[in-house]
Amino acid sequence: MCLLPSPDTFPSPPSSSPTLPPTFVPKDALSLAAYSLASSHLHPTILNHSIRVFLYAKLIAASEANAYASGYLTAEKNLALLFTACILHDIGTTPSHNGTQRFEVCGGDAAYTLLTSPPHSPTYSEADAHSVWTAISLHTSPGIAERIHPLSKLVRAAVLSDFHRGVEINKDFEKEFPRLGIEKVLGDAVVEQAVSRPEKARMATWAGVMLRSYEENPGWQGVNKGF
Repeated sequence: MCLLPSPDTFPSPPSSSPTLPPTFVPKDALSLAAYSLASSHLHPTILNHSIRVFLYAKLIAASEANAYASGYLTAEKNLALLFTACILHDIGTTPSHNGTQRFEVCGGDAAYTLLTSPPHSPTYSEADAHSVWTAISLHTSPGIAERIHPLSKLVRAAVLSDFHRGVEINKDFEKEFPRLGIEKVLGDAVVEQAVSRPEKARMATWAGVMLRSYEENPGWQGVNKGF
């Protein structure tokens, strides 16, 4: 479990959080709660990235006609799980969820807690919660995320797509939800945590690669060279 700092150390949420959820947010209770959590804590640049990841995930699911695409009997439930995994996949980069584990695991724990707490716990099973935890916790783990669960594979593919390493770039997504320097903002957030808590950036992890690059390039102000 990711041990979190005292709530007294949390910063104020971004003041730009909307009162009503945008139209792309599924209307089920879990998705609305996940969006509220994300929009209250994520850096606006990382929030935009997380939204684009969800939009890419829907495109990929539809192209593969898998269980997370529309048209299936479990489509509404699966869409909620997909949205939650996508919108919260970087929640571990926030000060309020900066615990003792890797940022990915802290994010997975936050989503797991959401799914297993009232009012969502009667609707979603332990297996549902674990699938979301796995998708978030392993989204930077190539070769594992793709094989451990269909949801993990889908989230991983969508993340890569938003970093222009997957499906064809969708300019409409980036026009509506601008990139705003996501590579630098996300990289800096991960490194900032790792500098203060090196145990969050073990050598074989993505954060570890980012931290080593930061240490090897003192004074560098651009996008982390390990990104």
